[in-house]
Amino acid sequence: MRLRALLETDALGLRLLGGEDELDRTVRGVMTTDLRDPSRYLSGGELVLTGLAWRREPADSERFVRILTAAGVAGLAAGEAEIASTPDDLIEACARHRLPLFSVHETVSFASITEHVVRQVSSERAGDLAAVVDRHRRLMTGGPAGGGPEVVLDLLGSDLDLRAWVLSPTGRQIAGSSLAGAGPDLPAAVGAALAGEHLAASRGGRRGPHRVSLAGSTYSLFPIRSSGRAASARDVRETVLSDWLLAVEADAGEWPEERLDLLHGVTQLIAVERDRRDAARTVRRRLAQEVLELVQAGAAPAEIAARLRVAAPVLLPGLGTAPHWQVVVARVEWEDGDIPGGPVAQALLEEVLVDPEASGPEPSDRIAVAHTGDEAVALVPLPAELTGTEESVPAGLHADALLAAVREPLTAGLADDGRLTFGVSASVHSAEGLRGALEEARHARRVAAARPGRVCAAGHQELASHVLLLPFVPDDVRRAFTARLLDPLRDYDRRHRAELIPTLEAFLDCDGSWTRCATRLHLHVNTLRYRVGRIEQLTGRDLSRLEDKLDFFLALRMS
Repeated sequence: MRLRALLETDALGLRLLGGEDELDRTVRGVMTTDLRDPSRYLSGGELVLTGLAWRREPADSERFVRILTAAGVAGLAAGEAEIASTPDDLIEACARHRLPLFSVHETVSFASITEHVVRQVSSERAGDLAAVVDRHRRLMTGGPAGGGPEVVLDLLGSDLDLRAWVLSPTGRQIAGSSLAGAGPDLPAAVGAALAGEHLAASRGGRRGPHRVSLAGSTYSLFPIRSSGRAASARDVRETVLSDWLLAVEADAGEWPEERLDLLHGVTQLIAVERDRRDAARTVRRRLAQEVLELVQAGAAPAEIAARLRVAAPVLLPGLGTAPHWQVVVARVEWEDGDIPGGPVAQALLEEVLVDPEASGPEPSDRIAVAHTGDEAVALVPLPAELTGTEESVPAGLHADALLAAVREPLTAGLADDGRLTFGVSASVHSAEGLRGALEEARHARRVAAARPGRVCAAGHQELASHVLLLPFVPDDVRRAFTARLLDPLRDYDRRHRAELIPTLEAFLDCDGSWTRCATRLHLHVNTLRYRVGRIEQLTGRDLSRLEDKLDFFLALRMS
């Protein structure tokens, strides 16, 4: 906007005192100051508002105006609330330096001038950005992507001074913008928290943008819905766990409709890029589906190996030797059973298994995920590396690491009616091992499904333990077994606050050592012996016998 437009706005109460020939200067912002030297806070193009508290003698006016001129401000407005009239020395200094000078009537607050300028400047910037975004949209929809979502986010940063990030449903940063002096990266914990807030709001039926205060900042969260999936989805659960979101470090509740419309347009533009990335996964998905069907049909290892040789160059370009493979199985289940979980689990696995260190525009190009029914199966290659003359294979995926990365945000998206369970196999180095790896991953997933919680995972390491058997014990047998052993202790604890159950758990965890258990519980050994004796009396068992110890151990694990 121009200085002339401010002067022509009667409600602002501005009176021109000098600089009529400079009224076509562009105003890019506004600053209120009474500092003697405000140069560190000026970037050029501001209308400076001042109450003249910095002026102690006439010479101060020349010094102040010289600083403003060097900083490239657009004009100076002096308030009349505390003075009878604008000092002549200030008028003369502004004339010498060709700086437009206004007086502000005492009935007009600086806040009203600031609000007017900010509103006008923001509207003009939004209009300019909207035109740029529209051109970029046509480029992206008409041909190869023009740099991905980073280009659009950089426009938000440069034209509207907005820091923004595109996040996955787990909170992983897909793209980010930056302002001068500030890096683009969003802390991982903040990203996960924002994703969780967004998923919870979406499942709660609240309309976006969702505003969240976190770590001293306010964020506005805009959903990015893929056009293809959103058009066919009948239920929010079909897309909520796979849609991206746009997080903007600002309070959208204070924005005009024009800016909100602009941000919604930005999300549509980024959705085009999301659709492109989904389309690029088609080949990998098809390869995974073919391998999965061969493995499940009991095809000959040679036939599976031939298909893997086709898959390896696609998943690992330039790989000289055949990789090892891991299998990850995921299952999404909804309580009403009306929503197919397979496609949702497939999209989630593609997100969860992203390699953050992979180079290139699409960091998940090393995995292939198929789905059948409510289950998704991922083939994860582990490329062999030469160490000297020997070949070594990376350790691969671990169930606990997968779980830690996704549990909090996805639990919010699953709400009270959904569950997500993972199973991770050991690595295998040949087609012969894939069938066993698939069964191993499925067994591990069943172990995870037997645990409490909305998001659970288990790995192949746990299948050599008793936990492999527990998930397959029928519920009625499980209830009868635990009730017979533990209900008398629970009843006694409830009536006497004796803490027999915690004592039993600690005693077994200490391998029956009286001294270690007493130390852990901060008890005298005689007190511990009394409690153990009461446990034996109430249950009719003998905790010196291995069989009875094992029964109590299993009962506690199944309870």
